[in-house]
Amino acid sequence: MGLDLTWQEANALWAEAAHQSPPTTSIDGLEIIQSLPARVGSGHNRIIELQPEMELHIFSGTFHDCTLRMPENQHPLQFTVYLSGAVEGLNSPSMNKDLGLVSGSGMQRPWSAFFPSTQSIVAVNVQVQPYVLNQLFGVPTQELPSELQPLAPVKNDWQMLFSPKTTGAMRAVARQIIACPFKGVAKRLYLQGKVFELMALQVEAITEQKAALPTATVKQDTITRIHYAAEILRSRLEHPPSQTDLAQQVGLGTRTLQKGFKAVFG
Repeated sequence: MGLDLTWQEANALWAEAAHQSPPTTSIDGLEIIQSLPARVGSGHNRIIELQPEMELHIFSGTFHDCTLRMPENQHPLQFTVYLSGAVEGLNSPSMNKDLGLVSGSGMQRPWSAFFPSTQSIVAVNVQVQPYVLNQLFGVPTQELPSELQPLAPVKNDWQMLFSPKTTGAMRAVARQIIACPFKGVAKRLYLQGKVFELMALQVEAITEQKAALPTATVKQDTITRIHYAAEILRSRLEHPPSQTDLAQQVGLGTRTLQKGFKAVFG
């Protein structure tokens, strides 16, 4: 029987694993390597701080049929690409080798995901605090370009989630990140460049997708709720809720939900 863990329980297992087998540091001192708790699975997570508040996570491992349940929380901006394996979203987007995930910053709704034991996961994940985007890309007024604004909303707004298709170019960059040939300062510079390249590819994919949709007449808050409704439908394809139930779950009227879906997804 698989594990069913809350975030607090998962954190306790990670802390116990870190006590029994302390994280190691790479020879060049740039990476912290954490082992996956034995009760959860086998594998490791490589964590590299590219600059303050910007981390690169490289995960490789297999889980023991594990369900993770996250509470509502303040969430950073994340860019994720899977090279193998999959995570099945129960009330959240799924991720696999063909479908990545870009998580905007802001308040993340409670979510659950299932990590099947049949999947060996290799994934690259970039975590960025939203103010870093303003430092890097803000125009003189400190306002983000329109392409990036949905990724870093006002702090207490609900985050927006996007599931861009993983292209060959994205896979190539992810593989280059994992197989970085350099050490020390050169390694940090190389990985910074590759991470920005991966972010650019995923942002471009999202921008192209949005450009094809007539969303100009739909309010931003409604668009966020429409994306949340889509997440619910993806997680319940076998037993989808009725339109009325779905509208109530995301806080919209049924007619607004119908019009919003047509505007956002065509």
